[in-house]
Amino acid sequence: MNRVDQLFKDKEKEVLTIYFTAGYPQLNDTLSIVRSISESGADLIELGMPYSDPLADGPVIQASSQQALKNGMNLDLLFKQLAEVRAHTQIPIVLMGYYNQVLQFGIEEFCKISSSVGVDGFILPDLPLEEFYSFCKPIFDRYNLTCTFLVTPSSSDDRIKELDEATSGFLYAVSSHSITGGSAASQLDEYGNKLASLNLKNPIQVGFGIHDSESFLNACSIGSGGIIGSAFIKAISQPGELKQNIKSFIHGVKSRPSNI
Repeated sequence: MNRVDQLFKDKEKEVLTIYFTAGYPQLNDTLSIVRSISESGADLIELGMPYSDPLADGPVIQASSQQALKNGMNLDLLFKQLAEVRAHTQIPIVLMGYYNQVLQFGIEEFCKISSSVGVDGFILPDLPLEEFYSFCKPIFDRYNLTCTFLVTPSSSDDRIKELDEATSGFLYAVSSHSITGGSAASQLDEYGNKLASLNLKNPIQVGFGIHDSESFLNACSIGSGGIIGSAFIKAISQPGELKQNIKSFIHGVKSRPSNI
């Protein structure tokens, strides 16, 4: 069974997903950050593939992507770094990026290498559904790789059901209409009720605006858990020892707010 599927089979609530950009802060930090995230108690890693034009990302993640590219990160190097990852951790890892990156690399080769180094799936926000079904899905399935699609509060019921049907692993519920790192996720009840009423087949991870224990628990109230990206990037950008910064941040998110 795919590691993502196994995770959500074993853990139905409070699944913490951490996003970071490969090759940031330093080019060779990727593997050590993965290990530290896993050791600190997070459940799933969304690993960003640096891209020159990340349309859905806010300024913090865009800046990390630009720095990673300046550092020399590319897909060939990322796969070389990930070749060692399964000797250290079995935490599920999904690659987040843009469809053009995959097309330029070659979809079959991209999936083959991803699977061989222990990647479990993809998030490609700009992948059209028609292209997914006609071309990508058979290849993703062949290599046992999940594909997550994104829904938003403004998505129609029919569109949410359509994207949920295409999705494997988990459905990404964008908490607001903003870019990543935007305002804190709050007032999610209406959105959560809408998603719950649709009887979706996939577990839901809520992203955008999740940054601390309170916003994480808000996300958990309407889904299986939350995705934290920009706040984590800020944490690993701070002075101090990288491993300790990661541990402190994740432990802070997993702790209960004092008012609960």
